[in-house]
Amino acid sequence: MEELVTGFRFFPTEEELISFYLHHKLEVEDDKTSNIHRVIPILDIYRLDPWQLPSHCGELCHGDMEQWFFFMPRQEREVLGGRPGRTTASGYWKATGSPSHVYSSENKVIGVKKSMVFYKGKAPTGRKTKWKMNEYRAIKEDLTTSMPTLRHEMCLCRVYVVSGSSRAFDRRPTSVAAVEMS
Repeated sequence: MEELVTGFRFFPTEEELISFYLHHKLEVEDDKTSNIHRVIPILDIYRLDPWQLPSHCGELCHGDMEQWFFFMPRQEREVLGGRPGRTTASGYWKATGSPSHVYSSENKVIGVKKSMVFYKGKAPTGRKTKWKMNEYRAIKEDLTTSMPTLRHEMCLCRVYVVSGSSRAFDRRPTSVAAVEMS
């Protein structure tokens, strides 16, 4: 593994996740020169429990204690017109709220974000955990009809643990935050 600059941290915006990383993966799938997998690997995250996911993150993001990113290919049951299976060995991911649009800096809709919470146990009596996930899908504009359509062949997922901090995705490592609180 190449040596990283001290203080390197992969902390992309939602716009960067969709407009750069997800679009690159969707358009240049067989690019052998791309190192994107070193940061965001392809993984069927529903085959694992959320606490197992950090050990499968991209090699350049090992050690990140806050959030992990994965490309997830479309499930076979979705291809056949069904709903995605979001159960794991010990629980399930449940969608919260309605999907929301993700906008570019030019105020153009570039994708859709769906938020989910992990519940331990079987539905509907599962116990809510602090594990959360944002699932991002890109929008492809059809220049012939000017109607944007959602791309389903792959999504990008940000998995994280709610820290209890009022700041979303607090950038301080957990151990430093604990020392500052005391």
